[in-house]
Amino acid sequence: MSDFGRIDGKTQLIGLLATPIKHSLSPAMHNLSFQKLGLNYAYMAFEVGNEQLANVVKGFRSLNIRGWNVSMPNKTKILNLLDKLSPAAKFAEAVNTVVNEDGILIGHNTDGIGYVRGLKEEGIDIKGKRITLIGAGGAGTAIAIQCAIEGASEIHIFNRIDETFDRAVKNADTINRNIPNIDCIATANSMDETEKLKYYIQRSDIVTNATCVGMKPLDGKSIIPDRSWLHSNLIVSDVVYIPRKTRLLEIAESAGCKAINGLGMMLWQGAEAFKIWTGQEMPVEYVKEQLFPDRLLDVKQTMITKAK
Repeated sequence: MSDFGRIDGKTQLIGLLATPIKHSLSPAMHNLSFQKLGLNYAYMAFEVGNEQLANVVKGFRSLNIRGWNVSMPNKTKILNLLDKLSPAAKFAEAVNTVVNEDGILIGHNTDGIGYVRGLKEEGIDIKGKRITLIGAGGAGTAIAIQCAIEGASEIHIFNRIDETFDRAVKNADTINRNIPNIDCIATANSMDETEKLKYYIQRSDIVTNATCVGMKPLDGKSIIPDRSWLHSNLIVSDVVYIPRKTRLLEIAESAGCKAINGLGMMLWQGAEAFKIWTGQEMPVEYVKEQLFPDRLLDVKQTMITKAK
């Protein structure tokens, strides 16, 4: 495409189906990447919940839309609307990326890959780590499965007793019984078991919030009440990236923990989806420079401080 940013008769559409959606950085991330590489695609966000999902997928299929991302609350509800699932999506029973291959809708899950890659970019290797994971929705499921595959030694999943608790139980069972060639122990637990949650957090290497707590309209709230739950060697990560520093991460920093927000996960899951749709690598460093300049300044300042 010679005239960057111009929509024409050959432009292929990529979408995002979620609610709430106005906070998402995915449209900016992907459109910047299309423009940088000269690809004739456009990425748009659509406010879609469970009630509208089936009709929207049917419409996208009819319009031969190239692909789309799926976010909360649609990651599990879309499963029965697709023709095929990748192994990661099948194990996780959740989809965050769909590609249309000649009318065949294939569901993928890049969330877990994005989470692990985000930690690697921060110098953290999942192998051998004990993890407390809060949340068993689409993102939490993908994280649990991928961390088990990547060599975590223990994953303790906590979830509210609601319609998603059965998913926490199933995720633990999948890790313990169904994924070949791994050595990981998983448990499923209720968020109401606060003493057990505190116990596992204090003996973990990593604690991860995979819920929407911390994001609007739950901004200012935290899945843990105070710093007494944490230890200074703990890595605290959050799938939420807006706000950049959730209440959980504020508490973590006050306890001397390494605190990591959801930007890395968002970026790297997006890079994997980008490759699925286009066959090309996302220009990740360019996206970082354009969307997160203050993050780069923070990194540079940290490097300068350490060098002194």
